[in-house]
Amino acid sequence: MAGHSKWSKIKRKKAVADQKKGKVFTRCIHEITVAVREGGGGDPGHNARLALAIDNAKAVNMPNDNIDRAIKRATGEIKSDEQYELTYEGYGPGGVAVMVDVLTNNKNRTVSEVRHAFSKSGGTLGENGSVGFLFEKKGVLSVKKELIGEEELMEAALEAGAEDINDEEDVWEIITEPTQFHAVQENIKKHVELDTAELMMIPKNKVEVSGKDAEQIIRLIENLDDLDDVLNVWANCEVPDELEEGAA
Repeated sequence: MAGHSKWSKIKRKKAVADQKKGKVFTRCIHEITVAVREGGGGDPGHNARLALAIDNAKAVNMPNDNIDRAIKRATGEIKSDEQYELTYEGYGPGGVAVMVDVLTNNKNRTVSEVRHAFSKSGGTLGENGSVGFLFEKKGVLSVKKELIGEEELMEAALEAGAEDINDEEDVWEIITEPTQFHAVQENIKKHVELDTAELMMIPKNKVEVSGKDAEQIIRLIENLDDLDDVLNVWANCEVPDELEEGAA
């Protein structure tokens, strides 16, 4: 699993930029909506996915009133437009596989915007299933090294069913199966504050890109991520460190 963290760091940088633009609240509402509709209702005590979405919303200082309204819209207590959770798949420059998670109330608008983002960055939007088999869903959590030692963290993580712990520069990164994600998250929180926690699509193998291909794939991911309906963008590539540092 080690090595995918470059995009984790890019996503963290992107989250800071999104928060400045006010977009982060929109994404939190999307997460809450999907969690309620797909995870088992509006009670976080019985819906682990919703509990995680609420934690993520609070982590970016989203007001409780906004969280409550989002839950009520998702449960139907407050009327709202129907939302569709979709995943688009395609290839970027250099043969890089790309998956795009969206939540939209207008499928035609969203697919047009996603297709345009691919085409203007040298990529191609593909059919469902065209690249999904190259990824696997995992829970990925991170903790700042300065807050806890590896042995103590490993004990807490493995006790709750984590698969592995990776040394990733300034953080420890914990990998779990999706079914164990919430249990691992809750157990670690008893010992230390989490830096990040999310479900991710992890590539099974990596494609190394450089030069123009690397610049274009970063541009493609940023353009996709800027779309209002896009929740997440996943790619199976390694990019040069100097380009990674500039991505946000």
